[in-house]
Amino acid sequence: MKKNQLKLILSIILLTVSVLFGLCHLYVSQNTLPQGVKISGWAVGGMKTDVVLKELELKFQQLEQTPLYISVENQKLLDKGWTLTNAGVRYEADTFRLAISNLKEGNLFARVSYRWHFEKSFAITPHWNPTPMKLKFNKLWEKERFGVPINATRRITADDQIVYTPEVSALRLDWETLTKRMVSLIPQDFKEIVHPASLPLKIQLPVMMAHPEISVIDLKAEGIERKIMEFSTSLDSSSEGRLFNVTSAAQATDGLLLKPGDVFDYGKIIALAEDKYGFKEAPVILNGKLVPGIGGGICQVSSTIYSAAIRTGMDIVERRNHSLPVRYLPKGQDATFATGSINFRFKNNTGKYLLIHVAVQGRILTVKFFGTFPDHITYDIESITVETLTPSQKYVHNSTLPVGNQEVIQIGKSGYIVDTYRIKKVDGVVKERKRISHDTYLPQKTLIGIHPDNQMDQDTPLVPKEKSIIEDGVSGPNF
Repeated sequence: MKKNQLKLILSIILLTVSVLFGLCHLYVSQNTLPQGVKISGWAVGGMKTDVVLKELELKFQQLEQTPLYISVENQKLLDKGWTLTNAGVRYEADTFRLAISNLKEGNLFARVSYRWHFEKSFAITPHWNPTPMKLKFNKLWEKERFGVPINATRRITADDQIVYTPEVSALRLDWETLTKRMVSLIPQDFKEIVHPASLPLKIQLPVMMAHPEISVIDLKAEGIERKIMEFSTSLDSSSEGRLFNVTSAAQATDGLLLKPGDVFDYGKIIALAEDKYGFKEAPVILNGKLVPGIGGGICQVSSTIYSAAIRTGMDIVERRNHSLPVRYLPKGQDATFATGSINFRFKNNTGKYLLIHVAVQGRILTVKFFGTFPDHITYDIESITVETLTPSQKYVHNSTLPVGNQEVIQIGKSGYIVDTYRIKKVDGVVKERKRISHDTYLPQKTLIGIHPDNQMDQDTPLVPKEKSIIEDGVSGPNF
């Protein structure tokens, strides 16, 4: 009896398990979504999953084809032909799709548990890629519609007045604000499909003011307040080639702007002038003599700038006088130049920017400094010859002369030792007198021709060969 009861119990258990297994299998085999499921407000519970997925794609297409009207703030409508798709919007419901696929994954009991605990609410996710709008409303479009920012400029008038032209700002799209507007504008559910009266969507492209790099305030802060120095030298005796060379060096210098503490470097000016304008043939100084060369005259520019610099109290970093006196300036107030050997440099010590203008007009070379300089301070320059150097004699062979005869070929010229002082005045009262240079100008030898058979005085010194230094030009004989 007990044995039959046990069999009956086992049979009942097996039947129950089979029934439960069958019910579970039927439960997880449903091709419909659990009741009560919604996706962005759309009730899909009880609907077949394949139907839901198909209709979901259609709804996404409807959303993405939503008309979008674009305008610029305070301006007319730009374009009516846009949709959310054109603007780079797309939708996805990956979480919902994954949830549906999970209904068919795993063992029977895992699937039962997943269906039983299936989420009741899902959201659609819009994604916005700004690239299409950025391609449409690009920098060229901004330039054509709004113009371009223009820097402020500074101009020196013919009467040396400083005139400023204000900067011009221009509108530009504010993409950070536009991103926020687009994100908030894009529909997050399917209401726009149900209620088309809210369509089309409208967005204004936000703008902001784009300012140029240089403003009038920036320029004025540099301290170019007025003309602080003007100095000129004459070019009356200059040949055509020399006049060209002076003009080349002047053009390369004109408009140079030195920051506070910057050093003016004439060597760089000459390199620029030679590259940009070139130089012509004109006399240069070679070992204390005028000889044919290229670039003759360039030192008149350095000397004129030097004369302006010492009269504004600039710190002279490097300077040397010519080996011969020059006609256009007093002795002690010139500055020579020799490529690779002698340079002219001074430091802008005004504490503000220094603007240098150099021009050749009517055979006058004029240097002007514009910047900041105290009105009550002036400088005078005084050059004093402290010694005159007697020229020596040099004999050269001349076989056409009779033996025993001599002929003066070139009369020598005296040399000079010159001290130059800078006198500082404050409100017209002398406050300082300082020597700024001690210069030697070499005497030019007297050249005497003699027959080769003539016997020179045994006391006549032998002159060592001189090192070749080309001043006031870039190359000498045999150029």
